[in-house]
Amino acid sequence: MKKVLVAAMGMFLLFGCARVRVEGAKEPIKVDISMRLDIYQHVAKDIDAIESIVSGDKKAPSKANTQSLMHYLVGFAYAQEVLGANVEEAALRRKDRKSALEAWQKQGIIGENSMGLVEMRKPGFTDPPVEPLIAAENKDRMMIYRSIADKNGIPVAEVQKMYAKRLQEDAPSGTPIEVFNGAHTTYEWKIK
Repeated sequence: MKKVLVAAMGMFLLFGCARVRVEGAKEPIKVDISMRLDIYQHVAKDIDAIESIVSGDKKAPSKANTQSLMHYLVGFAYAQEVLGANVEEAALRRKDRKSALEAWQKQGIIGENSMGLVEMRKPGFTDPPVEPLIAAENKDRMMIYRSIADKNGIPVAEVQKMYAKRLQEDAPSGTPIEVFNGAHTTYEWKIK
């Protein structure tokens, strides 16, 4: 009987002890960055809404919207509702000066820099309406950039970089634009 008890006790100890096995993850740890991308999608949507006000550009409606005039007002209403009346007013002021600005850009006198601001590109050029035009445009742009940054919780500089890209793409031919030169890791001016 003692032998059976000892054997039972040995079996209990042998099988009753738990073994813990620790293994590392087989898959690499993944970090979800979708929220960051979502923020930048909202910024791009804000930029599109504001620039549609500035350009007055009514793009052709998609087939789904051909029976509704609602899409014509969406950009205008979006900027007003989400970003505020001050952004709408700044966009309308930018719209009023757009043709004058483009005329100076086509001549290469005013350029679009890498931070989304207009800049004098002809040293010594002294035409009285240019300086106030640049100052007024940059003031309205900075107000818009701050509003977008505050709304989306990102730095103003990030908004400026995104907006600069859009403004440089939309600039007329002949406009000086400041672009990044990867070979020299500097910003350089070129003519679009």
